[in-house]
Amino acid sequence: MEILHKKIIFVGGKGGVGKSTTASSIAYLLSTKGKRVLLVSTDPAHNIGDVFHVQPKEDIVSIQPNLDLLEIDSTKESKRYISTVKDNLRGLVKATMIDEVNRQIDLASASPGADEAALFDRITSLILSERHHYDTIVFDTAPTGHTIRLLTLPELMNVWINGLLDRRKKVQDHYSQLLNDGEPIEDPIYEKLQERKKKFTAVRDVLLDLSLTGYTFVLNAERLPILETKKAVQTLAHHHIHVSTIIVNKVIPSHADGSFMHKRRECEQPYLDEIQATFTAQQVISLPLFEHDISTFNHLQTFSSIVDNQFSVYSN
Repeated sequence: MEILHKKIIFVGGKGGVGKSTTASSIAYLLSTKGKRVLLVSTDPAHNIGDVFHVQPKEDIVSIQPNLDLLEIDSTKESKRYISTVKDNLRGLVKATMIDEVNRQIDLASASPGADEAALFDRITSLILSERHHYDTIVFDTAPTGHTIRLLTLPELMNVWINGLLDRRKKVQDHYSQLLNDGEPIEDPIYEKLQERKKKFTAVRDVLLDLSLTGYTFVLNAERLPILETKKAVQTLAHHHIHVSTIIVNKVIPSHADGSFMHKRRECEQPYLDEIQATFTAQQVISLPLFEHDISTFNHLQTFSSIVDNQFSVYSN
């Protein structure tokens, strides 16, 4: 099943390769085919609103018939996430300890990976709740390294929570024997951890279901994007996430004339050959270099029609 038929689509790639434009074109294309689509940007350098010439808000906003947009602000999301954690713990710890607990949480929020955890929590909520309201959700993700950390979080978080649950269970059993003659003691923290585990397990099942979720990387026919994408595909495969589609963007079209473009095309061809030889397990779709930026809605419509044609050619 090709990626355009998936319920959830993740679009990743190195910065500057045309990832956001490609994600926008896929979302717009699907909306024109009668599908109700939610386009979500998790890239801190949001520009999808600029592509559609709309001003996104913190909540989902309608930008075209059948097409809604959500740009997630990772900084605000991190603050919201930390606030939620504090609220969950309030009442579960002694009043004399709450200030110290909050201080430790604030320190943890500044550690590496905290923003990704907060962002993943929002993505998890979106997938589990909004996928029933839309035919397709398209995620425009941040540059490659961020995307890898984001998509591998479900497995890492599951391991982490399982460790917390095991330790909490041992403490609970110890106090049950010591203070309650073996009778189980209610533990709200353990219950909260169980809720988180169920949530992460549910979203991980969705992310690993190839019939529901598709992954595509956008790259240019250049050395560094190829190396970065190859490493990303291998890393995700290690975590049982299969990238099904590679989109090669900004390929020099045959009608581009002049000696300069001729030399550029000669330099590009070995990289195009390398892409075909490297990504044999993926669909490889090529999109042409435009003579202008995709800066207007008409440009996006044209780009989307080319995306549609290329996927149709591959399918046939």
